[in-house]
Amino acid sequence: MGGLGRYLAAASAARFASEGMAMAVVLLSLERTGSAAYGAFVLTAWLAPHVLAAPLAGAAAARTRRPRLFHAGALAGFATAVAALAVLLGRAPTPLVLAVAVLGGSCGPMVTGGLSSLVTALVPAGAGRDRAYGWDASTYNAAGVTAPAAVSLATAVWSGAPAMALLAVSAALASALAASLPYGDPRAGRASGTPRAGLGAGLAALWRVRELRAVTSATTLAFVGIGSLTTTAVLLTAETGSPGAGGVLMTSFAVGALGGSLTLGRMTSVAPGRLVRWALAGTGVALAAAAFTPSVAVTAALFTVAGVCDGPLLTSTLRIRAEHAPDGVRTQVFTLGAGLKVTAASTGAALVGFAADAPAWMLLTGIAGTQLAAALLHVLTAPRAHARPPVVATGRPEGSATAPAGRRTP
Repeated sequence: MGGLGRYLAAASAARFASEGMAMAVVLLSLERTGSAAYGAFVLTAWLAPHVLAAPLAGAAAARTRRPRLFHAGALAGFATAVAALAVLLGRAPTPLVLAVAVLGGSCGPMVTGGLSSLVTALVPAGAGRDRAYGWDASTYNAAGVTAPAAVSLATAVWSGAPAMALLAVSAALASALAASLPYGDPRAGRASGTPRAGLGAGLAALWRVRELRAVTSATTLAFVGIGSLTTTAVLLTAETGSPGAGGVLMTSFAVGALGGSLTLGRMTSVAPGRLVRWALAGTGVALAAAAFTPSVAVTAALFTVAGVCDGPLLTSTLRIRAEHAPDGVRTQVFTLGAGLKVTAASTGAALVGFAADAPAWMLLTGIAGTQLAAALLHVLTAPRAHARPPVVATGRPEGSATAPAGRRTP
């Protein structure tokens, strides 16, 4: 198995563990305490550190002299926290459980953006790298389809603890695979005498580089809506007397997103910025239509269409980050972008909790509106096609992919 193949295996295993945590925590909490609220608090502690840990994780990854140890160690820490929660949740004092969740969640940015930042060192710039990011995006969508189903099945057959243990084993496998990747010399991508990037350098790049600012602001706004989609789907189907069909809607969305990432997401002939706008607009239109359908079957079909439209969004986002992030802060840009999206999704989940008494069609229309607003925001903030990219001290366009792959900071 080549470097990219091992990377995709590691990313798939890590994201399987990450995507399964929400359901595993809630199910194990219900089993041991009888309270879903307790699981919600633990899940909040797991998700909350993402945006705070992202710049720290990105800066540490860029500075480390032993990237293999750092990436494998972060995934091992993630696996250890999952395993510890399988044992402690509902049994140990709540402060200890929450502390373990915070520590495990702090490793989360390396599972998402931290891993994705490695692709630039594995695949040379060009169409091949664009396709690699399409495959990378598909690991998220595949995990979103399979992980919740696997957790539910394992819980039904055994119990919540073995289901969470399954996630811990998957994360441990990701750590082992990450240790086998070719990282090269982490100092090769830095010119002699160039200062190391500080903790705020990634945030500064997200703001200073217009392409990064546009895609980050647009996707962050979009994820406020996406974060509330699961709860809204349950409320929507509950109004028809079939609350269990909410899972069908979300599975339809995830399956559509997987198909979209493997097809539309691999359209390297289309500029990634244009794909971002199309993806957001298409998702918004499909979800708006789903708010007014007469049956669950039609709603599920429109959720699938929305997922297909959403599929290319992550691929295009990854391509833009890789093309425009300055070498010294690339990992920070990836981890910060992912952390902001997770935080936005958490905010959306909280907002829909406060508005749960509103009609579900109105909530879904609001979610559709955030997607359309995000598409408009990208149009307004992205540079025009003929705009010249900024030039940095190296004498080449910032974030351009002209440096040899082996000289990039992982």
